[in-house]
Amino acid sequence: MKALICGAGIAGLTLGWHLERAGWEVEVVERAAAFRDGGYMIDFYGPGFEVATRMGLRPRLMEVRYPVNELSYVDRAGRQTSHLTLTSGLDQVVSLLRGDLARAIADDVRAPITYGTTVESVEQDAGGVSLRLTDGTSRDVDLLVGADGAHSRVRGLGFGDGTPRYLGHQVAAYIVEDEELSRRVGTRYQMLTEPGLMAGAYALRDGRLALLFLRREPDPALPADPAAALGRHFGHLGWILPDVLSRCPNPPELYYDQVTQVELERWHRGRVVLVGDACQAVSLFAGHGASMAMAAAWVLADELVADGRPGTSGVHGERPSADGDLSVALARYQARMAPRIEEVQRFGRRFVKWMAPSSRWRIGARDLLFRLAALPGGNRLFVNSLSPGGHNLITSRSG
Repeated sequence: MKALICGAGIAGLTLGWHLERAGWEVEVVERAAAFRDGGYMIDFYGPGFEVATRMGLRPRLMEVRYPVNELSYVDRAGRQTSHLTLTSGLDQVVSLLRGDLARAIADDVRAPITYGTTVESVEQDAGGVSLRLTDGTSRDVDLLVGADGAHSRVRGLGFGDGTPRYLGHQVAAYIVEDEELSRRVGTRYQMLTEPGLMAGAYALRDGRLALLFLRREPDPALPADPAAALGRHFGHLGWILPDVLSRCPNPPELYYDQVTQVELERWHRGRVVLVGDACQAVSLFAGHGASMAMAAAWVLADELVADGRPGTSGVHGERPSADGDLSVALARYQARMAPRIEEVQRFGRRFVKWMAPSSRWRIGARDLLFRLAALPGGNRLFVNSLSPGGHNLITSRSG
């Protein structure tokens, strides 16, 4: 069985890893010109962390993780207004850059990855999928996988619907080199919030500092000059922002996008299937996207290689599914994942009012919540409240 995976992000790479080990012939194409390092910091935990452990990636993730030991809110003068010390209940939470997680997977993928290329056209019938790529080449495969993000090209070609649901915010992230600021921020995640605005900073290795910005914006249209827009909306807020914004790069070094969720009735049509943010973007506010991406890739692979015959029970090297079972496998994949994705998406929509509070009273309520979380036992309860669940996803379909 041949599969072409469009998208070399966390979901696409994880799926490629599993399918190639199950005997599939896999190829990956990625529209970006090169591997995308960096990105923003994520807290990686839950079912995705379990998948990574099963893939043997845990030692690598422990090497590249960051010891974020405190969440701290500051005012315009840089004075702390509230904080939460992260000392217990977090042994299964790994803070790392999204790009470092993707790199750990990519380094263990054997399939060829072609950068600067995506899918241009798709034709399919009962026997397979015929593709034309933007580099002018063609492919005939058994399965096309769209793992190409919330603005998926494959979704547009194969489904013709699924416009992302805009959550009324825009997000930006970039990295600067500044040893003094990196030391000042230290091993904690510092944030400044004003109504409708949030700016965060955390120190990286080698004297670098990662910045994250969230802005409430009813108009989904992205600014023509995102770096200038950041300066205009955040530059007057004080703290370290005037300094770091003066060094804000332009895209692609600057990541700037809408905060969205993707909701689709069907994740597969014929021999085309979607995975990751292409069909199940949960949004930055949910904080569970990387974990769900890896879990979904695992579940999809598990269903594709388990055809119901004796001796097949998941992604452990069994023979690929027969052609006639493909549609059944894809339906089972969605049935297993969709309820969990809906749960995490609901959580993200609830959490937005606390991550980027729209009013000063919400900022005050959030600070009170942090103080309560600092009480004995509050830390673990706070962490548990941020995990929408889904651990039972990583049980094989056949048990």
